[in-house]
Amino acid sequence: MSEQAYKRLISGQQQGLLATMARGLLWLMSKPYGVLMWVRNLAFDHGWKTIHRVDVPVVAIGNQTTGGTGKTPIVAEIVRILAEQGHRPGIISRGYGADNTGTNDEKRVLDRLCPGVPHVQNPDRILAAKQLIKEHQVSVIVLDDAFQHRRIHRDLNILLIDATNPFGHNHLLPRGLLREPVSSVNRADLTLITRADQVNESVLDDIRAAIHAANTTSDLKIAHVSFLPTGLISSDGVVKSISTVKNQPVTVLTAIGNPTAFVKTCEQIGANVATECFFADHHHYSPEELAYVVQQTEAAGNAMILTTLKDLVKIPPKYSTICAVQIAATIESSADAGFLSDELRRVTKMQQT
Repeated sequence: MSEQAYKRLISGQQQGLLATMARGLLWLMSKPYGVLMWVRNLAFDHGWKTIHRVDVPVVAIGNQTTGGTGKTPIVAEIVRILAEQGHRPGIISRGYGADNTGTNDEKRVLDRLCPGVPHVQNPDRILAAKQLIKEHQVSVIVLDDAFQHRRIHRDLNILLIDATNPFGHNHLLPRGLLREPVSSVNRADLTLITRADQVNESVLDDIRAAIHAANTTSDLKIAHVSFLPTGLISSDGVVKSISTVKNQPVTVLTAIGNPTAFVKTCEQIGANVATECFFADHHHYSPEELAYVVQQTEAAGNAMILTTLKDLVKIPPKYSTICAVQIAATIESSADAGFLSDELRRVTKMQQT
């Protein structure tokens, strides 16, 4: 079953007796998974599993669901703020979906968004942290996709929740997309609701209410984040205006966790999405696949192929008709933006004293 077919099944879009039976089987499979996650979290909560500290402050960014919540642009924004505050940040990620060079698409994007910032990919985040400290003398570490990676102590735990699918169809894996129960929001110091501009205020009210209902330990701070398009960049590095695709038929090509959210982004900049080509998250495009998409786009008379920066870093420069929509993470409230900066300043100073 393809990733898209699986998501149609668990979302309830696929109807019929067989689909209902399949969802029932997935629900049964989610029960032992839930028990394993409960036992694992209990072990960390009670000190049966060791949480290791490192010699510099650690900021963790992650989510409760699988798929794209917008972690990469948030990591880039956190790194930017830390650098502005005078720190030397370093990034650690697991490296999921790496190619034969040992590098994955997210690292390539972050290398572009955060030039000169050291980034180590290693499933063992503790070894990676020691490497960053020893070899690059970083003063603070940003952990990418690390809400569930509890072996390393974090001084600030930031949880991302995607407004377009906040709780993974309200079921644990594999029946839904939740990696762990919604109650794990209790571990967060700050929750960012991403893609807040793609839903209406009543939906945001419902998400905030669900977060507060699940949070039993503190008055959790919640902020809204939008990913605002800033321009287009082609695979050969040519920067173009967003107006290039306004009212133009385009093909959307992407291999990310939440492709429908990217389609909305393309529609927000005025493009007419005529064709959609979705691949599994972290997919590495073959030359044959890219050639086919280009051929189909030209045959349909579409003006351009739009993709994400995460996809573009895997596409050779010769495919100049493929352009990424560049975005910037923006916290909607200036007060919330100030709170985030203050929290980063607080935890880094706390470690130094």
